[in-house]
Amino acid sequence: MLTKRIIPCLDIKNGRTVKGVNFVDLRDAGDPVELAAIYAESGADELVFLDISATEERRKTLAKLVLRVAEKVNIPFTVGGGISSVEDVDVLLQNGADKVSVNSSAVKNPGLINELARKFGSQCITVAIDAKQVHGKWLVHLVGGKVPTELDLFEWAKEVEERGAGEILFTSMNNDGTKGGFANIALAKLSSELNIPIIASGGAGNMQHFTDTFKEGKADAALAASVFHFKEIEIKDLKEELRKNGVAVRL
Repeated sequence: MLTKRIIPCLDIKNGRTVKGVNFVDLRDAGDPVELAAIYAESGADELVFLDISATEERRKTLAKLVLRVAEKVNIPFTVGGGISSVEDVDVLLQNGADKVSVNSSAVKNPGLINELARKFGSQCITVAIDAKQVHGKWLVHLVGGKVPTELDLFEWAKEVEERGAGEILFTSMNNDGTKGGFANIALAKLSSELNIPIIASGGAGNMQHFTDTFKEGKADAALAASVFHFKEIEIKDLKEELRKNGVAVRL
């Protein structure tokens, strides 16, 4: 049986880790490299770094950060934020990232997914999808959730898989930062319709939420930020609780 993965997410702005609610009201959560090392030691399966600061120097800055993280941690990590070309991905993978995450750029240029999968292999390519339920329909949003589209979450997810993505990171904007639980109905639908792994994101508030997203949402991995950054949940304790609840995890 494949084990379920626990993935701390570090949103990076100007070189610092930040966390908000519903994608706004950001507060500082510490140095990303130090946090990454702590998470690696405490049993995280993977890490995700999302650079949410819009600076022209982003690629150089992010490459330096990736190199520092690669020197400190021994678990796989994914890097995203402003990636829009083969060159962007090449720089990050060469500096030590295991995977990259593309979001807005993939919607604007879907062929980018095919191009990246061909060049680097599907296992390196995560497509992040931020979606919000509006009048009963899940609509994809871009630019950190600021720009709504008419694109349907499930249709886009299917296209992403067909184009060669290795996994999908689905963040429910309705649930993000609320600590009210993951969007398990939407997650279960994604898992039933697709053959690639689905990472659940948005809404983790307690340990039961993780059990629920693995059992009810059929997620392959669960990503969270503030509950880990502010030590509301320790990863070791979470994994022990998951195992007690019949969820296969790597201890």
